[in-house]
Amino acid sequence: MTLAVLVIAGGLFLLKSGFEVLPGSKGITKGVIVRRETRPTLSPARFVGKAAHAHEIAQEIPDVLDQLYCYCACDKHQGHKSLLSCYTDGHAGT
Repeated sequence: MTLAVLVIAGGLFLLKSGFEVLPGSKGITKGVIVRRETRPTLSPARFVGKAAHAHEIAQEIPDVLDQLYCYCACDKHQGHKSLLSCYTDGHAGT
């Protein structure tokens, strides 16, 4: 729950800051947020309970999640690029 609040707050900050997301780029450049993860998130219908709700949020704010680091080290072991990657391959639903 706390993570969801932080993610939403971060998303609102980025939206109010006037950043723009460019697919396929690397990093933030001159007020532009660049998407690192380009795969779509999985459908929330594939999950139940909190996992389904988390996937709903991921579909609503993918640009925010793409700027966040996932602390389970999936970037080292599964090749994930950001927290958003966890919502593209089922990792977040486990």
